[in-house]
Amino acid sequence: MPSAGSAALQAEALGARLPPLVVAADRIAATVQQGVHGRRRSGQGDAFWQFRPFLPGDSAARVDWRQSAKSDRLFIRETEWEAAQTVALWRDASASMAWRSGPAVTLKRERAELLLLATASLLLRGGERVRLIGGSGRNHAGRAGLEAVADALGRAAPGGGEEAGVPPNDPTLPRHARAVLFGDFLSPLDEIKESVSALAARPLRGHIVQILDPAEETLPYRGRIRFEGLEAEAPSLVPRVERVRELYEERLRLHRAGVAAIAAAAGWGFLTHRTDQPAGQVLLALWQALAPQ
Repeated sequence: MPSAGSAALQAEALGARLPPLVVAADRIAATVQQGVHGRRRSGQGDAFWQFRPFLPGDSAARVDWRQSAKSDRLFIRETEWEAAQTVALWRDASASMAWRSGPAVTLKRERAELLLLATASLLLRGGERVRLIGGSGRNHAGRAGLEAVADALGRAAPGGGEEAGVPPNDPTLPRHARAVLFGDFLSPLDEIKESVSALAARPLRGHIVQILDPAEETLPYRGRIRFEGLEAEAPSLVPRVERVRELYEERLRLHRAGVAAIAAAAGWGFLTHRTDQPAGQVLLALWQALAPQ
């Protein structure tokens, strides 16, 4: 057995290798994990888990006709599965994510990456396999998998063909895996719908986590302001910002409702998060959604 001093040196060496973002993500994951029970997974076991809507690609033999007769939809009866399940993760690396309203506020991209890595840490702790959408197609498992996910995320850094604000169509994703998407989802609704529908048709079940800066929700500015886009949009000069605040908030509300409707139509979950809120707050909600009790 190694001495206490040797163990401390090994821990210090490990910490030196891991980027601060990974350490922070692992710490948040550990905090969230303390208050929740283990995951229940769907698969080929015997114990009943849940009913879910029938999706394209499902076998008709799996339809539970008794449950389906209670409504106008078809339902699949799912059972628990003790084997590991693949969860595909994605974060928006487009230019709009490289923004914050002030030096005291976290960049949206940094928060998205923190949440992705914290989610990966929780999943890996629970024995799941994790991969990145649009990445190398490799699955990562075990406690060592978190560093591999972080490395893969670094290789897929901005400027590497991730300009789109929606996830790519990744043909390597396994059928019936799950997906979690982190981004601001301010792209046109038809683009978001096309991307989510393509993932759901594999079929994948998933969750969307919309991440916004607080100023993007409240438009707190006053007076004459010139707004400049980050993704080649034409600049806009607003003489009195306070006069358009109500209209802006209504349009944002409608856009968010549209994203939520797209998620619901695909059978997906939808969560929102502001970068001035604790990361653990939305991570706990996401983890509870991923691991229903």
